This record gives sequence, C-alpha cells and structure tokens, in this order.
Amino acid sequence: MSNRELLQIDPLELQFPFELKKQISCSLQLTNTSDNSVAFKVKTTNPKKYCVRPNTGVVLPHSACDVTVTMQAQKEAPSDLPCKDKFLLQSVVVSAGATKDVTPDMFNKESGNRVEECKLRVSYVPPPQPPSPVREGSEEGSSPRASLSENGTVNQIPDYNSMSRAYVDSLENTPEAKALISKLSEEKNTAIQQNNKLMQELELLRRQGNRSHGGIPFMYVIIVGLIGILLGYLLKRT
Repeated sequence: MSNRELLQIDPLELQFPFELKKQISCSLQLTNTSDNSVAFKVKTTNPKKYCVRPNTGVVLPHSACDVTVTMQAQKEAPSDLPCKDKFLLQSVVVSAGATKDVTPDMFNKESGNRVEECKLRVSYVPPPQPPSPVREGSEEGSSPRASLSENGTVNQIPDYNSMSRAYVDSLENTPEAKALISKLSEEKNTAIQQNNKLMQELELLRRQGNRSHGGIPFMYVIIVGLIGILLGYLLKRT
C-alpha cells in the first residue's frame, strides 16, 4: 500500500496468474483519506494488452474506489520475463462538484496543477492449482462402501469376495462335485493301503534276505522302487 497525500493505492504491483488463451483480471483499490475530492487517471505502456475499468474517475473525500485491470487472452507465453509492462496512476485535487467530468487538462502539470504520480509494476504468477482428486474405492480388507443412486437412496456396494466364496461353496454341493470328491478320496485311501502293504512286504523280504544271503536282492529293490514311484504319481493326482 502507498501512503500518499491524495490517494492510498493497494497493491503497488499488479500480479496476474498467467494462463494461455484466458482473460485474467486483478483489482486496485484507491482510498481517499483527505477532505477533498480527488480525480484519478490510469495509463499503461501497453494499452492493447490491458483494459482498465474505470480508467478515470473521482474519489470522494474519505471514500474508496475499486479499479479492475484485465489482461486480454494471450495466445503465446510471454517472452519478456520479468514483465516490462507498467502502469501510471495520476491523481489531482478537484472541486467538490467535479464528480463525473474528468478531462485531460486536469492532469496537465504545465497549467499549474499539482499532480501526483505513482508507477505500478506488473508481474506474472503461477495459476492456482486445483485440489487433488480423492481416489475412490475401498482398500483391501476394508468394509463395503455405500453409493448414492439417482433417486437419492443409499445402495450398499456388494462384497465380491464373499460372493466368490459363496459361489465356490455352491459348486461343491452339486451331485457331480460330491461324486468326484468321493471317487478321489477312495483312490487316495486305496493308494495309501497299497503303499502300507508294500512297505510290510518289503520289510518281510528284508528280514528273509538277512537270514539267507545277508542282504536284499537287487531285483526286489528295483521292483519296490518302481512301485513307490507309481504310488507317488497316483498320490499327486489326488
């Protein structure tokens, strides 16, 4: 803010959140703390780029006036950084009745008028960032969430894990599945019994071999090994 004798100007730097192909505006506030009416005029070094409303006016004693500066939509990013554009705000005391008619002669210093001038800088700032989107969907292990339907009622989102388990359970209860499970169980039990029987026969042969030749014949070892491999294959299928 500028504490001048005629007008207080806030801010002294015009900051534009630059975006391509978009008009951008910022505001100035002119405050008259004196007992006199003060006329003002705003000029810029780049009039084709900016629009000032109002660019002239009168601020009554102990009152304020807002000025809007609009930068026209730009097709290309600015090549001059920092920005070299500037504004000049002139102010002068006028008679109490001069509330509308602001003429260039009022700001003519050669006529003896006491004209105050304030230069305003221009800068570009980054545009405001949008809020981060909230990711929807429940996390693993969390409870089902509710959704809002078009008529305003709350619909509970189904638990797909529970539905999958229920579907598998229903398949296991079908006659075909029960018959297959029963058959595989019988084959498994038969294979276990045969394996136990072979182990007993192997133990018997080992004992007989120890009595007669002091060891198990090599052929018996091969036969038992092949039977063991076959049983292992059958057990893996079940």
